[in-house]
Amino acid sequence: MPDQPLKNKTVLITGAARRLGRMFALACARAGADVVIHHAHSQADAESLRDEIARLGGRAWIFQADLSDSSQTGELIRLVNRSTPLHCLVNSAAIFEPLAFDSTTLEEWNNHLAINLTAPFLLSQAFARQAEEGARIVNILDWRALRPGADHFPYTVSKSALAAMTKSLAVALAPKITVNGLALGAILPPADGNASPDITKNIPMKRWAKENEVEQALLFLLTSPTFITGEILHVDGGRHLV
Repeated sequence: MPDQPLKNKTVLITGAARRLGRMFALACARAGADVVIHHAHSQADAESLRDEIARLGGRAWIFQADLSDSSQTGELIRLVNRSTPLHCLVNSAAIFEPLAFDSTTLEEWNNHLAINLTAPFLLSQAFARQAEEGARIVNILDWRALRPGADHFPYTVSKSALAAMTKSLAVALAPKITVNGLALGAILPPADGNASPDITKNIPMKRWAKENEVEQALLFLLTSPTFITGEILHVDGGRHLV
């Protein structure tokens, strides 16, 4: 792979200001891409990320939108296009709450679906309308999407639906756009720092992922042969198998 396989490409990453999204944004910048940083409520983090990308020699733009609001989501691509053309879309923003079936409220259910499923749908639809041949969409999934259980109920259901949408979009948008999914496992400890010591117990590889492993997987999907579409690449140490 060339040192900068995304040179002269612009990538929009939702939820880019923090955690996984930030990791993805920096990986794309190091690969030569210009980055559109989307955030909902993290302006300071987004500005810090923009400065870091500038130090790497790249360009970055910041756009704020509440993805639970379909009107804001629907406008995001159009607003970005005023500043830069887009070549790649990474649907990374998500909410992940430990809700059981019997305790999930309708509001919590709707919020998960709005951010984890409806927003990627609306963004992909708008992106496809302006995309050129060879454009890429990558949806960030979870190993739970293909092995749904009772934990994190609305999150798991929304990610399972996003996995199905990934495959449907791959057919609907071919041959102009490739659409693939990146299904992750134990990548970053919880934001509250309360990582269970048993979290690697059921992972065949018996460890957390390394950041560069996740970054390489994303870059592969953003630069791979266009004959690869509709695939879901698991980076979870084999967790979805057991």
